Amino acid sequence: MKKGVLLLISVILLSSCNAVKVVTDYDSKVDFNKYKTFAFYKPEIDKAKISDLDKKRILRAIETELLAKGFTKSTNPDMLVGIFTKSREKVNVNQNNNFGYGFGWGFNPYWGGMNNNLSLSQYTEGTLFIDFIDKEKKELVWQGIGTGALKLQNRAKKEERIKLFVKEIISRFPPGQEK
Repeated sequence: MKKGVLLLISVILLSSCNAVKVVTDYDSKVDFNKYKTFAFYKPEIDKAKISDLDKKRILRAIETELLAKGFTKSTNPDMLVGIFTKSREKVNVNQNNNFGYGFGWGFNPYWGGMNNNLSLSQYTEGTLFIDFIDKEKKELVWQGIGTGALKLQNRAKKEERIKLFVKEIISRFPPGQEK
């Protein structure tokens, strides 16, 4: 019984580490149906404090997702796409209190016994901002923000994680067509 509960808790904790939490904000006065083409906004992308390799991975993932939604990449776009990133170190402290069990009335060798199991885990939490800017008005019209755990991992797993972040964020664009 105890092992089953611990296994369930472990699965929930591990799956929550893989989750990407997404929030969006947008200008409710904008007609998003008018946007058909996009291009990347280099001045904003250049400011992102990540490696050029990761920038390329993010931009490729954004392009893939937007093309799949029917948008076209253009040299004369309706909207510009920018990115911004943040990261911070996080520490999880988990305390498991295990109380002893007894056998009926009378003597109980485990009575009052308690094990304190303390576990610490440290990880990097990353946040990816994807901005859609109206090219004509030069105004931000939509922003998607994805936050989740980042793990030091091999290149293939890093690329998968970036694709997951981008897919989860872009799935909420345009407003009203969330997944």
